[in-house]
Amino acid sequence: MNIAIIAETAPARTLIPIIERLDDANITSLTHGEGASDILSLYSDEVIQIGKSRRNTNKKRSNALIATLVMKDTYKTYRELKKRDIDFVLTCGNSGDVRKGIIAAKKLKIPNIHIEQDIYNPIEVISYADIITTPTHYAQKKLKKLYNITNTVNIKGYPQAAYVNEVQLINKHEIYQHYGTNNFYVLVLGGDAQAADIPKIMHQVGKLARDIIVIPYRFNAQYVSQFIKDDNILVVDGFVDLLSLMNASCGVIYIAGMGITIEVGVLETPAVKIQGFHDEHQSNHLAESLGIEIAAIEDIPLAVSRMKKPNGRLLVRNGINASWRVVDLINNFKVFKKEKGGYSSLKNIWNQRKKYR
Repeated sequence: MNIAIIAETAPARTLIPIIERLDDANITSLTHGEGASDILSLYSDEVIQIGKSRRNTNKKRSNALIATLVMKDTYKTYRELKKRDIDFVLTCGNSGDVRKGIIAAKKLKIPNIHIEQDIYNPIEVISYADIITTPTHYAQKKLKKLYNITNTVNIKGYPQAAYVNEVQLINKHEIYQHYGTNNFYVLVLGGDAQAADIPKIMHQVGKLARDIIVIPYRFNAQYVSQFIKDDNILVVDGFVDLLSLMNASCGVIYIAGMGITIEVGVLETPAVKIQGFHDEHQSNHLAESLGIEIAAIEDIPLAVSRMKKPNGRLLVRNGINASWRVVDLINNFKVFKKEKGGYSSLKNIWNQRKKYR
């Protein structure tokens, strides 16, 4: 079976445990950015770049420019899929790569399963996926209530947890030697942050009496660096083994979504989740269930002073079982296929996403 997987760095970690469990599958990965390519190259027969990383700064891109870039990358995805005899497309996440993948798969009439984790802010084109999986029954009911999407299957877990549990981590002492410290917090600036949040966050973490290693992720490292006034704060520019870094840290402070929440849960690294611009987020529910405090930016020092190890014991077991359930969906696709949400669901999701623009 020839399978194309389409995802950015964090969602790619969700798909890896699934493709590892498929028998006799040839994997073509379509993504963008150094981090995603490095991860997926270990599990793929071929990795294809379908765009460039466009990190946030305080400057807004015009809608016309964004539309042009998306159309260009979508056409490239379509062209690359058409060249190959692809039997199945797997997507995960709520980024532009998913949009490109689902649109191209629909145009080429290639079956598509989308692994959905963020029910409050999904990418609108999941309404055209053949099957959408959810991690919980609650999420499954929410997709129906919010967007009238019913072609869902509850896989009862997060496959990414299986990846985190199985991946080889760098020895902690190597991390300490590389960064010159063993007494540090990791700050992750992910997709739940806005450019205007960065100076306020950097001001608050500057109050902490430890070294801070900042992973700007969706932000330009130069933009973040201009707000640093303390010698104990380091911004890492470029790809980093974030799992190993978080595992070696004294704790993780993050303004991001589901991926980091799953990872600190499995690693059982003390963590604080900063409340981002999404008022509701599935990752908030998961964080609370793991015992991770969700704190306002101004409360970061207080929350860090009392942060504790998450209770992530069930994440791994449920993640492994969830991975096998997706494999079963692929192998028995026709049995599970249901009616898609279509345009009306797309419009419902679009209206929901407008709240966060």
